[in-house]
Amino acid sequence: MRILFTFVGGNGHYQPLVPIARAARAAGHTVAFTGEPWFTGAVTEFPVHGIGVGGSHKPQRTPLVALDVAHEERVLTENFARRRAGLRAAGLLELCAQWRPDLLVIEEVDFGSVIAAERLGLPYARVEVTASGAFCRTELLVEPLNELRAVHGLPPDPELRMLHRNLVLAPFPPSFRHPAHPAPSTVHAVRPELAVDEGAAAPPWLVGLPDQPTVYFTLGTIFNLECGDLYERVLAGLAELPVNVIATVGSGFDPAELGPQPPNVRVERYVPQGLVLPRCDAVVSHGGSGSVIGALAHGLPMVLVPMGADQPHNADRCADLGVGVVLDALLASSAEVGAAVSAVLSEPGYRFAAERLRVEIDGLPGVEHALRLLEGVRS
Repeated sequence: MRILFTFVGGNGHYQPLVPIARAARAAGHTVAFTGEPWFTGAVTEFPVHGIGVGGSHKPQRTPLVALDVAHEERVLTENFARRRAGLRAAGLLELCAQWRPDLLVIEEVDFGSVIAAERLGLPYARVEVTASGAFCRTELLVEPLNELRAVHGLPPDPELRMLHRNLVLAPFPPSFRHPAHPAPSTVHAVRPELAVDEGAAAPPWLVGLPDQPTVYFTLGTIFNLECGDLYERVLAGLAELPVNVIATVGSGFDPAELGPQPPNVRVERYVPQGLVLPRCDAVVSHGGSGSVIGALAHGLPMVLVPMGADQPHNADRCADLGVGVVLDALLASSAEVGAAVSAVLSEPGYRFAAERLRVEIDGLPGVEHALRLLEGVRS
């Protein structure tokens, strides 16, 4: 079978597809990816085709602004469901005519690929990339997606059944989903897997960390450049604690910008989370779905500083489930960060709650089950 994996956006949209694609390739299926041209250079393991928003720019840090949930919802509506979906749908029709897939595996917010699949009558499945179920809501998507359906000669879909008509894979523990947004019957939870390149090994400095708690700090791969002085404030708070600190800042951020760090703080551009998290005791993050679920898969409590997208919804769920502390990214002081991290390390309730989620995740079926479900998808 020829399987085309499609995603829009960056690493957080691409990585959840990788374990499934690896399993499909190992099972003898022909696999390729399509993403937006600005990101396809990061896809080195699979054949990849660029469709949609292109261009490139020199990464630069920007000021941190106050969290605005209404703004983030407008971005989902206007940027993802209107502008980018239109570009993706048109481009995917052309790509499918050339590559001729038997099945599309579409990440959650690549809405244009769903419309292209429906127009072509191609079997498709979707993979969720936002963990709580509270962000990609029908009322935010129905108008632009039905406008695009009309452009492509498809009938109206007022309930957006197209988004869950077929199989949906959710690499998240079901209990993390917000109870106000229950999963449709076509959603199947599968065990999340942190993709680590074959042969990748932990660097010597990571293996030889001092015998004390270790805290991992990340702001992801998109919001890491929209953070103002948040790196400095968080690192200053962590540096005062009797812990090892591992911070990753992303490829577009020079660690030297943060200045000299004390011996207990290590700042790197990138270290695979699959290598870091097994050695950690807590995580500080922006609350992105990948960072949150990665921490929970290892039973790690968190401190969260949400900045946008689905992050505030994830942070709310973490607070509700007792696995972490939420701080205001714009206003939190270094002292408040340090106090919050001390709390999640010292108060056992946070770790116990995170362990419950880890046990739930460990009990989910793995990627082989996901592949069997995909192999059974029909148009």
